[in-house]
Amino acid sequence: MDLDAAAARLGVRIEDVDRVHRLAGDRPSAPLPAKADAPAILDRLAVRPDDAAEIMAGWPDPGSPLWTPELRWLLDRSIALVRADLGGHGWLSPGPELPRERGPAWRHLYVYAYLALVDVATSYHRDHGVADAVSWVSLADLGRNLAIDRRMHGEGWPVMQSWLTLHARGSVYELGRLQYHRGGATIDLHVPESGPMTPEAIAASLDEARAFFPRHFPDEHYTEFACGSWLLDPQLQEYLPEDSNIVRFQRRFELEPYQEPEGLDADVEVLRFVFRTLTTPLDRLPRRTALQRAVVDHLKAGRHWYWRRGHFPI
Repeated sequence: MDLDAAAARLGVRIEDVDRVHRLAGDRPSAPLPAKADAPAILDRLAVRPDDAAEIMAGWPDPGSPLWTPELRWLLDRSIALVRADLGGHGWLSPGPELPRERGPAWRHLYVYAYLALVDVATSYHRDHGVADAVSWVSLADLGRNLAIDRRMHGEGWPVMQSWLTLHARGSVYELGRLQYHRGGATIDLHVPESGPMTPEAIAASLDEARAFFPRHFPDEHYTEFACGSWLLDPQLQEYLPEDSNIVRFQRRFELEPYQEPEGLDADVEVLRFVFRTLTTPLDRLPRRTALQRAVVDHLKAGRHWYWRRGHFPI
């Protein structure tokens, strides 16, 4: 593959293509599931019908005119790149952001890579004694993020490509209300969009995690849960009642000294997660909840939100 020519035809930087080539090398890829089996798998991954229809329409059939040689090369090497880091826990981009307007094959290339890695991930789970129910609910974060992307009209998915490689490598598990990212010095908590953060639901999830990780990863030893999020910004306490779910979640944590996060704008992240839009003017955003009103009023006052990190003992 001529990398310069491939980059030009893909509409991406040569540095991005070279990175995929370098990290994937000649490592093994993984096959996609049979096309006939794909609808049932997409359903198990909580992919909505409209997203599933697009994915099936762009399926990389042999001889499909939608799939150029360089696109097929990128799919194969992206799968190999992620598979080579099975069990890894760092954020990992599977490849360059592609021009989505070129059609479903381009828009969903990393979805096809994820589908190819489902068997790899579930096999890794089985090797660690993880129940199928936990495997599938964890991997079903794909459908959730595709739905968010559709709501945001393309503003959400590129951000989540790296996030979803964690699931495909066996590093993120959804246990009740929270997701848990293993690896490093702590188990990091993530809060998916899946209903109220009631103290009871959070406590039950934490108890499940306390049993889960020693059972399935006995060689890894963690002493703390940690979280990095705008949800931990103490400024929220200026707007939300003391008994709100977010404030009670914050109180579990000892905040670390503030450090400006590299490459992350907390104002953007708050808008992304609370409103699922980055382009709607503040005056036109909904104000139905106390959190929505807090976000808008804070930003309209010329203030900023902050990404804070905290921890508490397991």
